[in-house]
Formats: sequence, C-alpha cells, structure tokens
Amino acid sequence: QRALGAEFHLLDPNLQKYFGPIPHGWVGSGSGLYAVAGSRHRVLRPVLALMAWRHILFPELEQNVPFAITNRPSTDGSLSAVRTFDFARRTRVMEDTMTVVNGELQDRLGKRRGLEVGLQLAVVSGGLRMTSTGLALRAGRLRIPLPPVATLTLSERTNPTDPTRQDVDVRISTPFLHEVFRYAGTFTYQLHATG
Repeated sequence: QRALGAEFHLLDPNLQKYFGPIPHGWVGSGSGLYAVAGSRHRVLRPVLALMAWRHILFPELEQNVPFAITNRPSTDGSLSAVRTFDFARRTRVMEDTMTVVNGELQDRLGKRRGLEVGLQLAVVSGGLRMTSTGLALRAGRLRIPLPPVATLTLSERTNPTDPTRQDVDVRISTPFLHEVFRYAGTFTYQLHATG
C-alpha cells in the first residue's frame, strides 16, 4: 500500500485486503491450486535445486499443485511470506520479506534473504502487476548488484467468475532462454488472529 500510494484504491477490494496492512496480532493465510508450477528447462535443474535448498525457487515441474501461503507483518513495517508447494514427491518452500525502500518495493528472497529484487508496481484494470527492476546479492550489510540476467513479472487479479478467489501468474524470463520459471493458479485468502 505504501509503494502504490494513491493508486492503491484503484485495486479491486479483494486485492486491497490481500495487499493492504495486516493488523497487529493477525496473519494472512491462503490456499489453492496452481495449474502449473516450476521450470521446463532441465539444464537449469542444478541451479534451481540449489535455490530450492535456499527456499527461493525449485527444480520440479508439475500441474495441479496444492499451494498455501502465510503472510506475517513485522513491527518495522515489513511483510514476510512463506509459500508451500505440495508436489507429488516432496513439499517445496519459498520465503521472502518485502519492505519499501525510498518509495520502491524491495523483496528479499530465501531463508537467509540473500537475493534482493527491486519491484515496480502498477494497477491494471483493478489487478496488480509487479515487474522487477534489478537484482542484487545480500550478505549482512554487503550488497552486490547483479547484471540483468532475469526479469520477474507478477500479475494478480480477482477471479472473474468467483470474487472470493484471486488469480496469480508469476513468470521469470531470461534474454536467452525466455521463460524459465512459472507458477500460476488460483487461491482464497483471509486474515485471522493468531491468539
């Protein structure tokens, strides 16, 4: 909400609940099914397996993957998420923490938050579109900018046939291999008290 500013109110009300603030003592939880999740590029599996160990991405590729997310706010204004993907043979986890830095949304991924992604936001027909603006490696206070090796785009909107659900489509592409990773599907989301 802080990154979008006045544009936040152009979001569909269902997405305002998802992307808006979570009250102190509450968490946001969602679950659903992803029509597709993973990468079709076998050559990337060693790199994606390492990223899976760090809770960033994963090497599997399946359809109809059960999915869950938990969003937890922190007192510093950041929002941390844990996403689980229940593949046929194992469960994969993705973790990240989002903060607003100088008006831009910054996402730090992995269990040690070692990969930083800058994100530009736009409201499109009531939905939200995020596009990556830069990548960096983080280790403590050390920040190492990376060349533009990949671009992340996220599109999220209220499901047109069921307003209690929302659709998400996340894609990562590179200049040479084009789309290298994707997850897309639909889920429900609600806030609830932790006590």
